[in-house]
Amino acid sequence: MADVSALSSEFPPAEAEAWRALVAKTLGEKPYESLRRQTAEGLGIEPLYAAGGAPAAFPVRPFAADRPWEVAGLTAHPEPSRANAEILADLSGGAAGAVVRIDPRGERGVAVGSADGLARVLDGVILELAPVALDAGFFGPKAADWLGSVAKASPAAKLRFHMDPLSAFAEAGGSPGPIESHLVSAATVGARLADTYPEAQLFLASGRAAHEAGGGEALEVAVAAAAAVAYAKALVRAGMGIKDSLSRITLGLAADADYFLTIAKLRAARVVWARIADACGADEQARVEARSSGRMLAAKDAWTNMIRLTAAGFGAAVGGADTVVLGNFTDALGLPTAFARRQSRNTQLVLMEEAHVGRVTDPAAGAGYVEALTDQIARAAWAKFQAIEGEGGLAAALASGAVARDAAAANAGRGELKIVGVTAFPPASETPVEVERVEPRAAEAPSVQLPGPDSRCEPLKPLRLSEAYEAQA
Repeated sequence: MADVSALSSEFPPAEAEAWRALVAKTLGEKPYESLRRQTAEGLGIEPLYAAGGAPAAFPVRPFAADRPWEVAGLTAHPEPSRANAEILADLSGGAAGAVVRIDPRGERGVAVGSADGLARVLDGVILELAPVALDAGFFGPKAADWLGSVAKASPAAKLRFHMDPLSAFAEAGGSPGPIESHLVSAATVGARLADTYPEAQLFLASGRAAHEAGGGEALEVAVAAAAAVAYAKALVRAGMGIKDSLSRITLGLAADADYFLTIAKLRAARVVWARIADACGADEQARVEARSSGRMLAAKDAWTNMIRLTAAGFGAAVGGADTVVLGNFTDALGLPTAFARRQSRNTQLVLMEEAHVGRVTDPAAGAGYVEALTDQIARAAWAKFQAIEGEGGLAAALASGAVARDAAAANAGRGELKIVGVTAFPPASETPVEVERVEPRAAEAPSVQLPGPDSRCEPLKPLRLSEAYEAQA
C-alpha cells in the first residue's frame, strides 16, 4: 500500500487560533458567541471542539452477532390477516424481527384480544429465529401470556414481551385501577414467564412518551432510567434476583433527525444505566431499542420524511442501538402502504449493508463534540433521574406533573424550527402520498381494569413539531 502520510506534510498543522481568526473575519461585526447554540434543555453546543478525551468506558452494542443491529418493523394494521402479511413481507425482505402494536379496538394497533388472535397475526413466523416484540399498553401482561402461548414453551423463542405500564399511564393520563397494581401484575406475569423463556425480555423501560410530548434528551433518558428502576424493583418483589431482573429490561429511546443528539443520547443512556447497574451490584450491560421519532414527521410534503427517517436510522446505528425500528414516511397521514414499509425497511438495510455504518463499534468515540454532548446529557439526565426518584419514583413524578412540566419547558425553549418542506423550502405544489384507509373493527378482549381507584397524572400528549409550528404561525 502506498504511503500517503507525506501528502499532508506541506500543510501547516491546524490551530484553533487560526480558525478563530478566520471565523472572526467571516462574521464581521457579529460576535463569536453568535455561533453558540443550545439544546431545548439549555445544554450548550460550541461551534468547535478539540479532540475528545478518553471515551466512556462502556461497550456499545454488546449483543451483536451476525448483524450489527436488529432490523425490526412495527405492525399496527387493525386487521390481523393484513398485520400477518406485513410481518411476513418484512421478514422475507430483510428484517430480522417484528414489533406488534396491539389495540383490541383497532384504533392504534392490531385488533386482537386473545391468544388465538395473536396466533393468526404470527402465523408462519418462526419465533426461535425472528424476535417478536409487543407494544400493548395496559394489555401488556395479558398479551405477554398470549405470546407465551403462541411460542408453545419453546425455550429458544426470542420473545420481547416489553410490558410497559408506566408509558401507558403517562400517555393516557391515568390507569384503569391503581398504577402500582399494574406494576405488580406485569412483574408477576414476567417472573412466571422468565423461567420458561430464558431468551425473553420482560419489560421495556421507555422514555419515548416524554420525547413525543416534546421533552428534551436528558428528560427522556431520565424517564427511561426511572422506569427501569421501577420495573427492576417490581421483578425483585416478584421473586427474581436483581441481576436477572436488569438483564430482562430493555431501554426504549427515540431516534431523531438530529443525529448528533441521537448518538449522544443513546451513549448517555448507557452511561446512566451502567451507574444504576453498578449501584445494584450488577454488571449487566444496557440493551437499547431505538424507534424513530414520531414528533419529527410532517404531514406536509411527507416525502421529506424519508430524509428524517434516514438521519434517525443513522443516529440510532452509530449510537449503538441493539434494535432499530424505523417508522414510515406516511405515518403522519395514515397507515403505510407496502411501498412505504419497504422504504422504511430498505433504509436500514442500505445503512447496514451498503454504507457499512455498523462496521465500527462506537464510531463516535473520541469525537470532541459527541463526547462533550454525551457527558452533558448523561449528567443532566442523572440529575433529573435523582429528582424523579426523590419524588418517590416515576409513577409519583408523573402523578405530580413534574415530568409533564419538564417536557413543556423544553417545548418552550425550543424556539423557531427549520423544518424542510414546512418552514424551510416549502414546495409550490405537493406530490400526493398514498396511505391505507381501513375501517377498524374491534375484537373481544378481557378487561384491563384492576381493583381499586384509578390513578391519574398529567398526560404526556404526543405532538408533531411541524403542526405546533403551523399553529403558532
